[in-house]
Amino acid sequence: MADLRAGLIGLGMMGRHHARNLHALDGVELVAVADAYGDPHGAAQGLDVLPSAEALIEAGIDYAVIAVPTAFHKDVALTFAEAGVHCLVEKPLAFDIGEAEEITAAFEAKGLVGAVGYIERYNPALQELRHRLADGQLGEIYQIVTRRQGGFPARIADVGVVKDLATHDLDLTAWVAQSDFAQVAATSTARSGRTDEDMVSITGRLQDGTITNHLVNWLTPFKERVTVVTGENGAMIADTVSADLTFHANGENPTNIWESMASFRGVSEGDVIRYALTKQEPLRTEHEAFRNAVLGDASNIVTMREGLQTVRAVEGVLESAREGRVVELAG
Repeated sequence: MADLRAGLIGLGMMGRHHARNLHALDGVELVAVADAYGDPHGAAQGLDVLPSAEALIEAGIDYAVIAVPTAFHKDVALTFAEAGVHCLVEKPLAFDIGEAEEITAAFEAKGLVGAVGYIERYNPALQELRHRLADGQLGEIYQIVTRRQGGFPARIADVGVVKDLATHDLDLTAWVAQSDFAQVAATSTARSGRTDEDMVSITGRLQDGTITNHLVNWLTPFKERVTVVTGENGAMIADTVSADLTFHANGENPTNIWESMASFRGVSEGDVIRYALTKQEPLRTEHEAFRNAVLGDASNIVTMREGLQTVRAVEGVLESAREGRVVELAG
């Protein structure tokens, strides 16, 4: 079978990593790249840098990776949809709900494979976490907490911390729990002199009743990427910086300590296990999953409809922070 012919539009900070993975991906040939502003990181590796999505289409591609700024996602994605080209779109799917709905409808109407690049889903720790939750290791899930904090990245120009970072946490939370958000309440602030928010605190509830909490900012002088899931049988902690997953079991034996401590602890402490995981680069796994989807196995992609649901949650967070109220999300 001939290799799939891939194209990439957007050669910025994320586009260069897409290019590196596409060059190395088995069964795929990166045949064309495009960026109206050139190739600042040398990602093209000998390919001509084309000016537009239309030029990529003329190069005869089977699928495209879209890594342009969020504000341009709609126009570029619809251009590829009209031409019958499958697409992997960097997160978030679109700038707002209306654009996300338009993109999703266009790809579904054409029967095309459309996916969203939520790279965190492919982190080994979160992949293993979701597998174990689906197998019932924690029993009923009570709470999901995420912390995504660090310094301000110079690459950000068009969105705030909610659309750039919190969107990851909203997506992965619904994914690991296999339940969409039902409501969100948020508080945000802008401290770095930009118009867009750079810090947000979100409280949510999923449709299955799980409560969630998310701390996200660009104002912390260390990098933290942590997901904690608490259930009836214990808790799991996924650290996606180190790609480690740790299980804290609820103890089966009574806590044999003095009375004041025994009354303080809601559950007793059991075994602690850190799992040995195969740690492949998440972006490579994401590209393998999309290649497989184009070839007929779409079981491990983030669909555009899932991406649309996350855009709804993101818009709900921004509305809540702006208006100071709980926002109910459509099912």
